[in-house]
Amino acid sequence: MSDSRSEPSRRRRPYWFWLIALLLIAAGVYWWTGQDSGQKPQGGDPIFGRGMMASMPVPVKVATAETGLINHTLKAIGTVAAFNTVIVRSRVDGELQKIAFADGQKVQAGDLLAQIDPRTYQVALDQALGQQKQNEAQLQNAQRDLQRYQLLYKQNSIAKQQVDAQAALVQQLLGSRKSDQAAVDSATLQLSFTRITAPITGRLGLRKVDEGNMVNASNTDGIVTITQTQPISVLFTLPQAQLPEVLAQLRAGKNLVADLYDRDDQRKIASGQLVSVDNQIDVATGTVSFKARFENEDESLFPNQFVNVRLRVDAASALVIPTLAVQQGSIGAFVYQVNDDNKVHIQPIVVGRVDDQRIAVESGLSAGQRVVTEGVDRLREGSTVQIVTGDAAPAAAVPATGAPTRSGTGGSGTGRRSPH
Repeated sequence: MSDSRSEPSRRRRPYWFWLIALLLIAAGVYWWTGQDSGQKPQGGDPIFGRGMMASMPVPVKVATAETGLINHTLKAIGTVAAFNTVIVRSRVDGELQKIAFADGQKVQAGDLLAQIDPRTYQVALDQALGQQKQNEAQLQNAQRDLQRYQLLYKQNSIAKQQVDAQAALVQQLLGSRKSDQAAVDSATLQLSFTRITAPITGRLGLRKVDEGNMVNASNTDGIVTITQTQPISVLFTLPQAQLPEVLAQLRAGKNLVADLYDRDDQRKIASGQLVSVDNQIDVATGTVSFKARFENEDESLFPNQFVNVRLRVDAASALVIPTLAVQQGSIGAFVYQVNDDNKVHIQPIVVGRVDDQRIAVESGLSAGQRVVTEGVDRLREGSTVQIVTGDAAPAAAVPATGAPTRSGTGGSGTGRRSPH
C-alpha cells in the first residue's frame, strides 16, 4: 500500500521543478533588460536622443545693438470727433418746398440745402417797401414846406412858431424814414431765410424732414446735420502724472506729433498735431483731456471712430535693440547674446523706454553686439546657434524633459522665459 502512494508523488516532482526554474529564468531576464534600458537615452533612440539634440546647433535669428533715436511715446485710446458740427435748422416758419441735397453729400459753405415757401415773406417785404415810399413822399413835401416857411419868416410874413412846427414835422418824418428802412431790411432778411444754405464746408448726414412738411424755428431736430471732417480732430485722455512732461514741451514752443493706429494697434492711419489741452483734471478718473488735429485728406478718419493714439513727447539717442530680444526671468530682463564663436551667453540688461518695436538698453550691452530675437525656446547658457537670415523662420523646438518652458507674452509681444 505504501509503495503505491509514493510512486505518483515521484511522478509529479519533475513538473513543479520545471515550473519554478522557468519563473527564475524569467525574473533574471527581466532584471537584466531593466539594467540595459537604464543606460540608454531616455528617448529610446540613440540617434534622436537628448544628447544628440543638445549637441546640434539651434537655428535662430539675431539683431545687432545699435545707437539710434528712440521716441518717448505716450499711448492712449482716442475718439475721432468732427472739427465742427452744425445742425441745420429753419429760422422761419413755412412749408418746405424743396430739398436741394442728397443724403451723405459733401457740400461747400453757401451751397443751397433747402427752400421754404417765400410768398408770405415776399408780401411782408412789399408792404414794408410801400410804407417806406409813402413816408418818403411825406418827408419830401414837409422839407419843401419848411423851405418856404423859412423864406416867409425872413420876410416877416409868418410867425416863428409856424416855422418851428414845420421843422419838427420834418424831423419826425426823418425818423420814420429810418424806421421804414429797418422794416424793409427785416422783411428782406426774413425772406432770405427761406433759402437755407450750408454754413460750413463738410459732409451731410441723413435728412430728417421731407419736402411738403411744415418747418419752424422751434424744431430742435433740424433738417440735416453737417460735420466738418477736413480737418478733423481726435479727443483722448492721459493720466495726470504724464501731464507735466507734455506741458513742458508745449511751453517750450514745440509741436507734438500724434500718430493714430487702427484698433489692432498695428497699422498707422494718420499723423497730426496736438492743438489743445483741457484746463482742468477730471477728478473722477484722474485724467486730462487732449485734442489733436488731423488733415484727413483721404477721409480715413470718421466721426466717433475709436483709434489708438501715440503722442510723441520727445526723442533721445540711446542704444536700441528689438523688443523681441528681451526676455524676463528670475534675474530680471536679459538677452541671449551671441559671441563670435556663435555661442550664446545669458546677459542681464537694464531696459529703458519702449518705442513701438524697439527698446532702449541703459546698461548690459554695447553697440555692435548681437542678440537673439527668434528661436530662444531651446537656448541654454553656452548653446551653439546657427544664424538664420532672410525671411526663413527658425525651426520649431522639440520639447525635452526638464527643458524650461515659455511663459506668457509681454506688452510688446515678446516671449518671456527664465534662464536655465
